[in-house]
Amino acid sequence: MPARLPPDFLSGVIEGFYGPPWLPVERKDLLGHLVQHGLNTYFYGPKDDLKHRSLWRQCYAPEELIWLSDFVDTCIRHHIRFIYALAPGLDICYSNPTELEVLKCRCHQLLAIGIKTFAILFDDIPDRLSFSDQQRWPSPAAAQAHVANQLYAWLQSHTRETRLLFCPTPYCERMVQSGLGGPQYLEILGRELHPPIDIFWTGPEIISREISLDHIQCINNRLRRPPVIWDNLHANDYDSRRFYCGPYSGRPLELRNAVRGILSNPNCEFPLNFIPLRTLGRYLQATDIWDEREEYLQAMRAWHAYFDTVGAPIDLDDLVRFGDCHYLPYSNGLEGDRLLTLVRGFLAQHPTTWGGEVGEFLHESLRWRTFFTRMTELRHRTLYHALSRRIWDLREEIDLLARYVEFKSQPGNADLPFRSDYHLPFTHRGGIITDLQNILRRREDGSLAL
Repeated sequence: MPARLPPDFLSGVIEGFYGPPWLPVERKDLLGHLVQHGLNTYFYGPKDDLKHRSLWRQCYAPEELIWLSDFVDTCIRHHIRFIYALAPGLDICYSNPTELEVLKCRCHQLLAIGIKTFAILFDDIPDRLSFSDQQRWPSPAAAQAHVANQLYAWLQSHTRETRLLFCPTPYCERMVQSGLGGPQYLEILGRELHPPIDIFWTGPEIISREISLDHIQCINNRLRRPPVIWDNLHANDYDSRRFYCGPYSGRPLELRNAVRGILSNPNCEFPLNFIPLRTLGRYLQATDIWDEREEYLQAMRAWHAYFDTVGAPIDLDDLVRFGDCHYLPYSNGLEGDRLLTLVRGFLAQHPTTWGGEVGEFLHESLRWRTFFTRMTELRHRTLYHALSRRIWDLREEIDLLARYVEFKSQPGNADLPFRSDYHLPFTHRGGIITDLQNILRRREDGSLAL
């Protein structure tokens, strides 16, 4: 029997990343996934929508409202809660009453098209008040709580069904420990923000490997309410080379009863979120067992249907291996780790001592090459285009390693320098970003050094 969550428990997707927002057709496709996986919420807050953040004071022109109104209607028909977010924190003057009137005007326009749930975000902003604001409030938390409370009261006067969510300036424990927002930020917020207003929290880190029950219980006490988890586990806007198709993990099942909701801020590329969304839905419906690996493999079997090609079919095991190389921020999947262990193992030895592991790797490299070719033949071109850069990068690195191993395995070549005619210096791994990355090296403990 699936877990029973309260009717007002928020579960679903945050479109809240930096980068190109999703297309209207992708958002409508998303609704089908939300319904299929038992999720109930869509949150609109892409950082690069100018009227979400930079131009938050400007209402939408009538022609701009057409797609939004249509999508809200579609959400209502599918029983999906639509949350609209505004992020005024970059330049709001908290002590200027006109600013609050602007927020009300923005919400009034959106109430008219059926939006009833809103979020006000103060993340990724300066954490110091202006001189005029300092004359009225002792801290950013107090100023932000005042604006949110006033907005919430106004929303309540217009619809009893309203709900308001709030993103704090320090939205993870690391930010709090660094002093972001000033002393006692969370405690002030918890004391002064109206109890019905939900507060977002990402966990110990911005991208949290684990979110424990003890951690959330501590946050509950400081905020005086359970938070809504803004989960960045599958977010990739901070590193466009990567994407994450591993399972929802690192969160105990008991967490569901300690929070007011769990919303995933996933990969920027919409087609890459099949497994993150499916496994989040399965996690929320699980009973007393959550087998992350088994859920991942089941999700891969379902996702495999999207990988139809114009030529030879893509083998499911090969797709799993590819997914294991793009698993989660802090870990590879089993096959990704196995590949690294294999290569690192024999490369740590002198080429004259290499054994059967070399033949195993070269055989695998041929299998990878076949897989990469078949991926270029996907009929689902949008999916292929979302994957193509990652396919190419992994292909180039495996091919380079294979050429290196083949060269070093030849008699007399063990101690000779290797160059690849297919990976020319300053083109392969070229550019200033690679040069900058090579200045500071990551150590095994995660620290950086020259």
